[in-house]
Amino acid sequence: MTAMQYDPDAGAMAAADKLAPTADSGAAGHLKRVDRNWALMPVAAASGFAGLGYEIVWTRQLSLALGTEMMAVLGAIAGFFCGLALGAFALDGLIRRARSPYIVYAALEAVIGLWGLANVWLLPLAGRALPPMLGTEPGPALLWAASFALPTLVLLPATVAMGGTLAALERMVSEARGDVRVSAGVYGANTAGAVAGTLASTFALIPALGFSGTLVCLAIVNLACALGALAIAPNSSPRTADLDIVGRRRIGSLRLTVTLFATGLLGIAFEVLVVRLAAQAMQDTVYTFAGLLAAYLLGTAAGSLIWQRAGCHDHDESLGLLLAGTALACLATAFLAPHIVRFSQATVEASIIGELAVAMALFLVPSAAMGALFGLLAQRVRDQRGSLGWAVGINSLGASIAPLLAALFLIPTFGVWMALIAVALGYLLLLPPSRTALVWSAAPVIVALVLWVRPPPSLTRVPPGGTLLAVREGPMVTASVVDDASGTRYLEVNGHFRMGGTSSSRSDYRQAMLPLLLHPAPHRALFLGIGTGATVVGGSKMPEVAVHGVELSREVVELLPWFADPPAAVSAPRITVADARRYVAADADRYDVIVADLFHPALDGSGALYTVEHFDAVRKRLAPGGVFCQWLPLYQLDLPSLRAIIRGFLEIYPEGSAWLNHYSVRTPMLALIGRRDGGRLDPDALTLRLGNPSVAPVVRPLGFESSIDLLGQYLGGPRALSAFAGEGPRNTDDYPFVTFDARRNISALTAPPWSLLLAVIRSMRPDAAELLDPSHRNALGERLGAYWHARNSFLEAGAALPGDPRGIALVEAASPGLLDALRLSPEFDPAYVPLMGMAKSLMASDRDAAARLLRAINDAAPTRNEARQLLAREFGR
Repeated sequence: MTAMQYDPDAGAMAAADKLAPTADSGAAGHLKRVDRNWALMPVAAASGFAGLGYEIVWTRQLSLALGTEMMAVLGAIAGFFCGLALGAFALDGLIRRARSPYIVYAALEAVIGLWGLANVWLLPLAGRALPPMLGTEPGPALLWAASFALPTLVLLPATVAMGGTLAALERMVSEARGDVRVSAGVYGANTAGAVAGTLASTFALIPALGFSGTLVCLAIVNLACALGALAIAPNSSPRTADLDIVGRRRIGSLRLTVTLFATGLLGIAFEVLVVRLAAQAMQDTVYTFAGLLAAYLLGTAAGSLIWQRAGCHDHDESLGLLLAGTALACLATAFLAPHIVRFSQATVEASIIGELAVAMALFLVPSAAMGALFGLLAQRVRDQRGSLGWAVGINSLGASIAPLLAALFLIPTFGVWMALIAVALGYLLLLPPSRTALVWSAAPVIVALVLWVRPPPSLTRVPPGGTLLAVREGPMVTASVVDDASGTRYLEVNGHFRMGGTSSSRSDYRQAMLPLLLHPAPHRALFLGIGTGATVVGGSKMPEVAVHGVELSREVVELLPWFADPPAAVSAPRITVADARRYVAADADRYDVIVADLFHPALDGSGALYTVEHFDAVRKRLAPGGVFCQWLPLYQLDLPSLRAIIRGFLEIYPEGSAWLNHYSVRTPMLALIGRRDGGRLDPDALTLRLGNPSVAPVVRPLGFESSIDLLGQYLGGPRALSAFAGEGPRNTDDYPFVTFDARRNISALTAPPWSLLLAVIRSMRPDAAELLDPSHRNALGERLGAYWHARNSFLEAGAALPGDPRGIALVEAASPGLLDALRLSPEFDPAYVPLMGMAKSLMASDRDAAARLLRAINDAAPTRNEARQLLAREFGR
C-alpha cells in the first residue's frame, strides 16, 4: 500500500464537483459549513452517549446470563469489541466511497436504535437459553467461546453499525470544515459524549427506568442522531479525494497497523489492571466501575481534543514523544497507585465524589496521553486511506484481546502492580527506530527499572500486631488470610471486605443448621457462596446430608485450608468454582435444602442473586418438600433494598417466612425461608429430630436443645412479611433495584449495625398460626408469644447498651435489660445463661453483688432452679 492511494474516478468526480456550482458555494456556503460544523459536534457526542449507554446495559444483561466468572466476562468483552472491529473494516470502503456520508451515518444510527429495541426481548431470551446448554461446570475454553459467541451474534447488527459511526462522523466533520485534520477532535467529542452516557445511564436512567426503559431511551437518542444528520446534510457532498493531502512524513503502513493494534491492546490492558488495583480502595459497586470508566474516557477525550486544538503535527517526532509520554504516565500511575489506594482507604469517605476523585487520580493523565496518541494514529490512517474505519477496526481488535491477556498472562505472571510496569514498557517497544527514540525512552526505562527492583506493595490492611498469613492474587479478586493481634484469623477480599473468620464459626454453623432443621429429613444440600467454608462444613456435620458448595472465586477456595480443622486438612464437602446464578440455571439436580450465603448487596454483581428470576430458578431446583434459605446481612442493607428483596421473594414463595440466626445486635442476620410446597411446622417431629442421638451432638453446642430454641428465632410469616414490605418495586433482572441502591447500602455500613434489625422487630408481628400446624397452636402459641416478646426486649436492650463495657460495668449496664427479658419468658436462655455467668463471675470479687443478682434472677424466673440452687449452696439461703 502506498502512502496515499488515488482513485482516478474519484479524482475526476471531485474535479467536476469543484467546477460545478453547489448550494454551499461562496460566502453563504462558508457560513453554512461553519453552522454545520457546530451542529455536528452534538451529534458526535450524542452518538458516543448512546454507544456507552448500550455497553453499560448490555454487559450487565450478559452477566445475568453468562455469570461473572472470569472467562465469561472476558468473552463478553471480546465479543463486543470484535463486533466493533468487524463493522469498522466492513463499512470502511462504503463510507469512503459514499456520495453522502450523512445518509450512511443516519442509516447506521437507525440500525443501532432498532437493534437496541429488539434486544429488549432478544438478549434476555438468548441468555435464558444458554446456561442449560453449557452445563454446570463448562471448561474454561467452552465458557469463553460461549461468552464470546453470545454477544458477538446477538449484538452483531448493532456493534457492526457502531463500528462505522466514527468514520462516518469524521468524514462529515472534515467536509463541513473543509479540513481533513479533524480525526482527533471527532474522536474526542464522541468520547466526551461517552463519558456522559456512562454516568447518565448508571446514575439516572437505569435506576429510574430499568434496562428495558434505558434501551428505549438510547434508541430515541439514535433516532435523534439520524434525523439530525439528515436535517443538516448539504445538498451535495464533496468526495474525500477533493480534500487532498500534501506531502507529509508518515510511518509505513505495516508499522502503523502494528502500532494501532498494540496501543488498543495496551490501553485496555492498563484499564483492566488499574480497575483491579482500585477495587482494593473503592467500594466495588456498580457506581465504582462507572466512575472508573468515566475517568478513563474523560482523560481520553481531553487528550484527543487538546491534541486537535494544539494543531500538533503527526511526524515521527510527535509519535515518539507521545509513546514515551504515555509510558511515563503509566509508570507514574504504577508508582502512585499504592499511595492513592492507601490514602483513600484511610481518608476518603465512601461517597460518589470521593470515588470519582480516586478514579481521576489514577486515570486522568495516562488516559489523556492515550487519547492524544490515538488521535495522531487515527489521523495518519485518515491521511493514507481517506477514512478512519481501518484505525477503529485495528485498535478494537487489539482492545478485544487485552482483557484475556491481562487475566491469563499478565496478572498470573507478574501480579497486578508489576503488570502495570510491563504495560508501560510495551509502549516503548513501539517507538520509531531512531536515535531520538533512545533519548525519549531513557526516562521511562530508568523509572521502570527503579520500580521493578522494588518489592511489590501489599494493599491488604493488617491491624497493629497482626500478621498477613497468605495472599492469592487473581484476575477478579485479591484474597488474603489475616491473623489479628488477638489470634483471630479472618478472610479478606480486595483489601477491605471481610468474609468471615474463626471468631464467627459458631454463627456460620448456625446458618447451615437452621434451614437443615426446618426440613424434616434432608439428604442433599446445595450451598451458594462459601467464604471461609464454615457454613458448608457446618452443614456437612449433619448426619446423612451430602453437601455441595458453589463459590465464584478460585482464590477464596485456595485459601480454605487456612480455616479447616485441623488447619492442614482440606474441607470434605465438594466445592465447585462457578457463578452461583449461572450454576443454578444450568443445574438439573434437585436438592432438599438450598442455602444462599450472605452476599454484600452493594458489591457489583451481588444484587443479581436477590432477584425474582434467581429465586424462581432456585425453586425449580428444590425437591418435593424442599427448603430454600436466603440469608440477608441486616448490617449491610438499607430498608428500601430489604423491602424490595422481600417483595420479590414472596412472589415466588408466597408462604415465605423470616427468621433470625442469632441474637447479636452487632452482626444481625435475617433468613428468608421458602418452601417448594408450602406447609406448616410440626413441633413434635422437630423435637424428635433434635433428640436424635446422631443429631443432638451436632446441634446442641449451637444452642438448639429444644424446639423452642429454634422456633424462637421466627420473626414472621407471609402476612407479617407482606405488611412490612408494603407496596413498591421488586428486585428483578430488568429492574435491578438492589444493585443500583448501592449508595444507600454503603451508607448503611456507617449506621449502627442494629438499626435495620430494630426496624424489623418493631414492625413484624409473628403469629403462631402462620408457623405451626393447627394441632399444636394452642399448646405452644402462648409460650412462643412470650418467648418472642422476650427476644425483642433482649435485642432492644442490647442495642441500647452504651459502648463496650467490661467486668462490673457490663453487669451494671446489661443486667437490667436481661432481667426484663427474663420476666417476659423464663424459658429465654439467651438472657438466663449470661445472667448466671455474670453472677458466678461476681462471686470472686463481690459476693454481695452476686447474691443480689441471683435473687433478682430467681424472682424473674421462679420456675427455674439454677439460681435458687446456687444461692442455697453458696449463701445458705
